[in-house]
Amino acid sequence: MPTISKEYQNNNMIFFGTNILLRQDPPWKQQHIGLVTNHAATTNKLVSSRKSLLGAGFNIVKLFSPEHGLNVQGADGIRMNDGIDVLTQLPFISLYNEKLAPAEDDLSDIVLFDIPDIGCRFYTYLWTMTYMLEACSKQNKKLIILDRPNPISGNLSLAEGPMLDETNCSSFIGRWDIPIRHSCTIGELALYFNETKNIHANLEIIKCQNWNRASFHPDWKIDFVPTSPAIKNFEAALLYPGLGLLEATNISEGRGTELSFQIAGAPWMDAREVSTIFNKLNIDDVKTEPINFTALHNKYPNEKCNCVKFELSHIPSYQSVFTGLLFIKLIKSLYPQHFEWRPYPTNVNPDGKNHLDKLLGITNSEQIFELPFNEFLKTIQQITKPNNWQKEIEP
Repeated sequence: MPTISKEYQNNNMIFFGTNILLRQDPPWKQQHIGLVTNHAATTNKLVSSRKSLLGAGFNIVKLFSPEHGLNVQGADGIRMNDGIDVLTQLPFISLYNEKLAPAEDDLSDIVLFDIPDIGCRFYTYLWTMTYMLEACSKQNKKLIILDRPNPISGNLSLAEGPMLDETNCSSFIGRWDIPIRHSCTIGELALYFNETKNIHANLEIIKCQNWNRASFHPDWKIDFVPTSPAIKNFEAALLYPGLGLLEATNISEGRGTELSFQIAGAPWMDAREVSTIFNKLNIDDVKTEPINFTALHNKYPNEKCNCVKFELSHIPSYQSVFTGLLFIKLIKSLYPQHFEWRPYPTNVNPDGKNHLDKLLGITNSEQIFELPFNEFLKTIQQITKPNNWQKEIEP
């Protein structure tokens, strides 16, 4: 292992796995390399990772892209095609179409994985990693994860369930049994799955440096690069594990606006009433304010929606999953004549059925919302505690 420069030792700036690799000269540098990546993957100076690696002489011959495509512009759940990268002129293979894993003749000698995650189980980049992990094991290829910090913190005490029922709820938005908010990095989960799922891949993690697990993305002093069309900023990423559950309802989560996953509403909602009642629940770390929006697509396109905007007041203690469940219960109780559970068709779940079960990871999840409020509150307090996860995963 080469000596890390004084710049890396003394600078408090976070260095991603890509930054660390760029300062190395590994023996496999000139082998044929495949890179799983997208446009959100940059160095800590916001330079494209794939272009930086090529510029440093790494013999990357092929790219792979996850959901939303290489340019991270593909709409949620929409099939993505193969193509040629306009930035590098390299061919790329989509791992979000009829196949989720690479074919045998797709893989190169070495596979690098460099995609920013947002720390939520139903954000699919994580599961693209697991399919690549299995493929590399099966085809005896080395997989190297260029790790990145978890933007919504690696504080394992902030992890939130439910845990996932693999027998009944496994899907591409949650294959294996981890909490919704997992508080891990992609590299940590790769090591965990490689061992617990007996994958036995030749796996290496290039860790990031100067990351404090208790920190959140704003603490890094690095601009947030949108990781997909609807996750435009850090606030959306932190709210997503809870407000992402709105996908299974007829409440808009703000897709088609500049505030996706920061607002929630519908034409039939009274935003002022909802905001007033929600704020009286005395959740110390978040408040809402009533606003209006008109989405260009997704739910209620081109209709004026009355909505609430979520304002985070204390990031370190915010419980996104708990708050999202509570918000859905509130709307369902206030507007029983309007509220509906809805399917959510995607490339990986064409009929869209049982979407809430897949998101939450538990069966018959809609029935929880039929409970009287006090019983509902007790239930979600229990299921959002991921028992033993910290002991199970702690690095």
